[in-house]
Amino acid sequence: MSNGHIFIGEVIGTAVLILLGGGVCAAVTLKKSKAKDAGWLAITFGWGFGVLGGAYIANGYSGGHLNPAVTLAIAIKTGVWHTMPYYLMGQLLGAMIGAFLVWVAYMGQFQAHLTDPEVVRFHETSVEGPADDRKGPHGGPVLGVFSTGPEIRNPVQNLLTEIIGTMVLVLFILTQGMTSGLALNGLGILLTALLVVGIGLSLGGPTGYAINPFRDLGPRIVHSLLPLPNKGGSDWTYAWIPVLGPLAGAALAGGLYKLAFT
Repeated sequence: MSNGHIFIGEVIGTAVLILLGGGVCAAVTLKKSKAKDAGWLAITFGWGFGVLGGAYIANGYSGGHLNPAVTLAIAIKTGVWHTMPYYLMGQLLGAMIGAFLVWVAYMGQFQAHLTDPEVVRFHETSVEGPADDRKGPHGGPVLGVFSTGPEIRNPVQNLLTEIIGTMVLVLFILTQGMTSGLALNGLGILLTALLVVGIGLSLGGPTGYAINPFRDLGPRIVHSLLPLPNKGGSDWTYAWIPVLGPLAGAALAGGLYKLAFT
């Protein structure tokens, strides 16, 4: 596959992943959505189907990594590093496009939610810091549609949770032989998607299971740029954890694979 195919495949596949994953978060979160309060089970399956759709679409062009952690682990296993920049550029751009499309699809719901007096009042009274600093150190009322955040803000625990979840995902991919451009056939894609659902159900509670640096970073950037009323902060003080945690988990999984399985 050419570098151009890698870039295009990752852009489109990652955009679909974020569109469907962020879309289910919007559906469950926002007022005037028919799926409002559908719950965590809906979110985990929505993200799993996002992986399914994005990986199938990108598989023939780039192998459907859709995740810098996966790309890093495969590079560690195979020793092929020269294509990594094309994967990473495509993934970040795709994640931002997908997040923007979530806003387009739910534009009216974002407006209704963020101008609802109850939502505005709740977040104004819960923001830490001075009354005139409404961006606050933490996330605004719809940040969870775009990126992850911890239920208990403990950097060590939050980082370890992301490392552990990513290690499970990456070890599965490496040990199933899905590393020749992920070499994913239909069954492999389905199994990976189901594993993502399982990780969300089992390990997603503490942090929202980014397990993908650009799944979090790209949409967080879009949140910071979108003209959303009363949107609050983008929680940049936390943003390093869902980036560093998955990368560290992938590196550890790649090293463990080389030690234990080769």
